[in-house]
Amino acid sequence: MSLLKIKNLKTYFHTRGGTNRAVDDISFSIDKGEIVGVVGESGSGKSVTCHTMLGLLPQPPAKVEGGTVTFDGEELLDLSQPLLRAIRGKRISMIFQDPMSCLNPYLRILDQITEPILIHENVSRATAEARAIEMMTKVGIRDAEARARSYPHEFSGGMRQRVMIAMALVTKPDLLLADEPTTALDVTVQARILKILRDLKDDLGVAVLFVTHDLGVVAELADRVVVMYRGKIVEQGNTQDLFKNPSHPYVKGLLACRPTLETQYRILPTVEDFLQTKIEEDGSYTLSDHPNAEDRLAKLTSEVNSDKEEKATLTSLLQVSALQVHFHSGGGFLSSPHKTVKAVDGIDLQITRGRTLGLVGESGCGKTTLGRAILRLQETKSGSILYDKNELTKLSQPEMLPFRKRMQIIFQDPYASLNPRQTIEQALTEPMLVHKIGINQSERRDRIVSLLEEVGLGAEFLLRYPHEFSGGQRQRISVARALAVEPEFIVCDECVSAMDVSVQAQVLNLLRQLQQRRNLTYLFISHDLSVVKFMSDDMIVMKNGKVMEHGNADTIYKNPQSEYTLELLDAIPSSSLLG
Repeated sequence: MSLLKIKNLKTYFHTRGGTNRAVDDISFSIDKGEIVGVVGESGSGKSVTCHTMLGLLPQPPAKVEGGTVTFDGEELLDLSQPLLRAIRGKRISMIFQDPMSCLNPYLRILDQITEPILIHENVSRATAEARAIEMMTKVGIRDAEARARSYPHEFSGGMRQRVMIAMALVTKPDLLLADEPTTALDVTVQARILKILRDLKDDLGVAVLFVTHDLGVVAELADRVVVMYRGKIVEQGNTQDLFKNPSHPYVKGLLACRPTLETQYRILPTVEDFLQTKIEEDGSYTLSDHPNAEDRLAKLTSEVNSDKEEKATLTSLLQVSALQVHFHSGGGFLSSPHKTVKAVDGIDLQITRGRTLGLVGESGCGKTTLGRAILRLQETKSGSILYDKNELTKLSQPEMLPFRKRMQIIFQDPYASLNPRQTIEQALTEPMLVHKIGINQSERRDRIVSLLEEVGLGAEFLLRYPHEFSGGQRQRISVARALAVEPEFIVCDECVSAMDVSVQAQVLNLLRQLQQRRNLTYLFISHDLSVVKFMSDDMIVMKNGKVMEHGNADTIYKNPQSEYTLELLDAIPSSSLLG
């Protein structure tokens, strides 16, 4: 008998704008000790399916219109809240997608990981704390005993994700709902987390519903795969069979548009190259193979080397020398700090105008701190930042304002970087007003609509608030906001990490096309080495605030000189099933 069985589940959202069929008549099951991967575009209903099971959706606007969710013979949708709470966090745990908005900013990390143990088990606080610290160590948090006393804002994005994973696993659940659990993690920690999940499956028979947009992870981890599109399941089956012989055009498109280390395209294929969608009058739709799919792929293949034209002048736009950023922790009002963390420790780099420098390394190695320091969003201890022959470290904040227009950042966490009180129109208009772009509001609105369409959204989203979007959609809005002031240099800080592969391909293509049209320069920070290889001309590998390797991106991938770089490459999920 299946541990979890979902049959004909329908979850709709009823709003003033109409009815959104987020989950529309889906059925699948999970056996004890089985890992089922759920993939699909952002907004396809993957997360809503998980939230429906656990009764976590606000009703209204959400309403379960039909279907059943049976867990170990018990119908979850019929349970009272007290009975459901006894299951949630104990027998069924969930790793949520957005760690910053799910962790309590007022509580220390240790208190939050021990909370589910103390709620569901009759153990002492000391025992619960020991188990929490042990789990923190297992998920790759260094110096776990000391870091357990920290608050969420003191962790990097990847480290916060590890905390969420530790919190979900610490009660040893029967079923784990993992909603994008490795999105913000570097490949080495991702490999460790995947091993933990496999061990839970093999040793304890834990079942896992693994929601992700990373097809490489699904290919390596899942026993079966469920593919969702617009609230419906379009294909499901054994992982190897589905990846090697996909029958649905949407699945074919997903597999083709994911960059791998072997990818030679300069512009990635997208789902639209494979899929043709026909919308009917009643709002339903039919999907079919795109008639020109083979011609489009042949054209992309012929363009592999077509854009490798040399720039007329290779001038340096940014030069960083001996840059240091230190953080101090511990101590009190009258005492000196106990510990100094050298987040950036003597970094030298140079970025040529119109090119992309990729920056990779483990979470906590100093990538984001370096990017923020270059933009003067983080104060430096020492060193030089020379931007277009201007020494930025000597400038006051008012003197930096003209450079804010020329230098922008796409932040890692879109939910935390968007003001929850502003509509999307207000969020995109604000930087234009600051830098006096656009003659009037009508012109600025036209610019905003054009930007949203470039990143795969549209004018109908202007009056919505950030919480009304999926994680991938919020990241697209962050990309549009960075482009709103027409910068010449952009720090892309994990800017596609929250996106499914189809949207990721569109945004990476967009960034490349914008770079060619506007001669943009990028510092591209990512934990996904395949994406960095696709985007970058040159590359830096960081570890513990220092540069481990620096050079041409293709050369580093083909012949890494550092053992650490080799370790990162070895940890990438196998692409053998992805073609």
